[in-house]
Amino acid sequence: MFSFDVVPGKVVKDILDSSAPALVDLVEDVYLRHDAGRTVNPDSYFLRFPDRPDSRIIALPAAGDLPGGELAGIKWIASFPGNVSAGLPRASAVLILNDLATGYPIACLEAAGISAARTAASAAVAARAVARHLPPSGQVGIVGAGVIARTILRFLHLTGYPCGDVVVHDLDTASAARLVEFADELGLRARHGDLAAVLDCQTVVTATTALEPYIDRPLRPGQLALNVSLRDFTPEVVLGATNVLDDVEHCMKANTSPHLAEQRTGNRDFVTGTIAEFVRGVHRPDPDRGVLVSPFGLGVLDLAVGRYVLDQAQRQNATVAVPEFFGETSRW
Repeated sequence: MFSFDVVPGKVVKDILDSSAPALVDLVEDVYLRHDAGRTVNPDSYFLRFPDRPDSRIIALPAAGDLPGGELAGIKWIASFPGNVSAGLPRASAVLILNDLATGYPIACLEAAGISAARTAASAAVAARAVARHLPPSGQVGIVGAGVIARTILRFLHLTGYPCGDVVVHDLDTASAARLVEFADELGLRARHGDLAAVLDCQTVVTATTALEPYIDRPLRPGQLALNVSLRDFTPEVVLGATNVLDDVEHCMKANTSPHLAEQRTGNRDFVTGTIAEFVRGVHRPDPDRGVLVSPFGLGVLDLAVGRYVLDQAQRQNATVAVPEFFGETSRW
């Protein structure tokens, strides 16, 4: 009851690297549980800095009836885009898991990789659901060439989503070149291209740090855009698309593209449905519109992926136990 494990980043990475298909199925399961009201997913809390408007640290508390049983916890993730110029990853994070029976924390995991994996898995779940109605052509365009983009491409490829022809665009040409190399290592044909070349692709992925929309080209019928970074598309693009969100309330915050569309129109009539509803077949893409998927990111996904990693690490005896972590284990 009073055990407490730490899972180091190297252990987390090794487990995640060998688990992409399982994690996509896990995240799909959690989306369905969230849709059925079996989770608690309050608003994220943003810690911002007046002298660093592009940086933030976000708290994502959550709880729920998740695969493996009830669980609570919180992810604390920092996003500092300035790290990139120093050759450091933009994001760093920890995940605390709590026993929902007692409230006691049971583990702390390095979570930047967990966050990237659950984001990539959610994109793969949405792409798989949409592909049942809009067959992908194999052309994948990616805007932004960081860790999230790399992880999404890997998950799409490993779960069988056609992506044999990849076009990459990033303002940092060195990062774009690295993602092209990574795609080559996966056995995919990849090249660097400008934004227009990326937007010509049938499947478009945005994984940037953009604070304001800059893509105003409408999505064409049959086209899928995975709006992972949430702020790249103008409200006009949103209003002209079939819109798929992970959670409507969460997405309508923080000046995301759907939030800007809501502010423009004063309503949410442009929202077609959620990822879970598309998985369940409640909705289908409008054949006369492109599909825009905007996943805000749910804390329950981090918890589920975190517990999967913790279970695997414990089976491998790869956790670091912290004896006597709790100073008092009885009331008197």
